[in-house]
Amino acid sequence: MSCNKEDQGTVKVVNGRYKPSGKFHYPAPNTPIRDETGKLLGITNPRDIVHIHSYGGEAIFFASMAEGKLVASRCDNPNCETTGSIYMPFRIHCPDCLMKNTVVDITDKAKANATVYSFMTTERTGAFNSLPTPIKFVNVEFEGVCTILMGALIRGEPRMGMKVVPIFKTKSPDYIITDMLWVAEGTQEADLPEGYTF
Repeated sequence: MSCNKEDQGTVKVVNGRYKPSGKFHYPAPNTPIRDETGKLLGITNPRDIVHIHSYGGEAIFFASMAEGKLVASRCDNPNCETTGSIYMPFRIHCPDCLMKNTVVDITDKAKANATVYSFMTTERTGAFNSLPTPIKFVNVEFEGVCTILMGALIRGEPRMGMKVVPIFKTKSPDYIITDMLWVAEGTQEADLPEGYTF
């Protein structure tokens, strides 16, 4: 099931509010479910729904990946017990003092010293998975960052302590977390997936 591009719903922002227009729900014909004797037991009820997902204060994180940058956030509140803490995944507010964090670019830090803290490999995927299986999930730690980021290692075999480098989908980005993947240090640009760059 899919919708025509000209029918697809769009969203504009007018006076700070989402204004949807067009179609966001596409019904499809039901089909019968029958047992081996032909007895009707039910029907399928397929629907194609377009969801509106707001990034709010995290929009800069997803926009930056499309530009080949990795941004984190830092608490700069001098009255906070954890002032100076850098958070990745990106956090809009400090979890301790609740003040708004400052956006900081950690691209160079990630390219220089990102390491695998832990990992897991899975053959099973969630709904709408776009990563090739087996998926190698890695928890990546950065020097000077107090939290750990989960991502997918797309080139190399994961092991704890291995050096990894972020790659970014800068050609036709999707503005989702898979716009940034990880590769083993030393991976050549020619070996990157199509559309990705260092």
